[in-house]
Amino acid sequence: MQQLMGIDHPCGGAIFNRTIHQSPATLRAADFVNLRIESEIALKLGADLPASGAPWTRERVAPAVAAALPAFELIEDRNADYAATQALSSIVENCWNGGIVIGTPNHVMLDQLVGIRGRLTLDGKLVGEGAAEDPCATLAWLANHVAERGRDLKAGMVVITGSLIVTMSIAPGQRAVFTVDGLGDVVMDVV
Repeated sequence: MQQLMGIDHPCGGAIFNRTIHQSPATLRAADFVNLRIESEIALKLGADLPASGAPWTRERVAPAVAAALPAFELIEDRNADYAATQALSSIVENCWNGGIVIGTPNHVMLDQLVGIRGRLTLDGKLVGEGAAEDPCATLAWLANHVAERGRDLKAGMVVITGSLIVTMSIAPGQRAVFTVDGLGDVVMDVV
């Protein structure tokens, strides 16, 4: 997304409770203009990261993480022209976030997440694989980003930390499974 938008930092949008789905999930394509997916590592917070604690570092946010989960970010790009789109489009559209599908929470050593590998299959066929960068560094960036606006990250929130695999289109009748070494999988069907 950073390369696509020509920016040098992560993007930050809101994930609303009503758009969080548990795996296995069944989603209706008709509820979206153009549904795509990103395969991510999500972090569930077990403690607050208040604005007053900024600046946050990866080392300081790590104790607030209660669990890691494999996740799909539901991309609602409204048929954007990827060759001509600009960052403003993503900002106006909440970073194209249409929700998330999350797997089972796992308690892991957070340092094990750096470089952790994941594989995406569509209808049983491998379509992508990749490795995580540093999910805790992304969490620290987000905690600082919201702190600049006087906002806190709260215990119980789920934060997605960037796709391991390029954004993929998904159509009605397809099943997506994202499997992460040591974390399990997240499954979604589109009808």
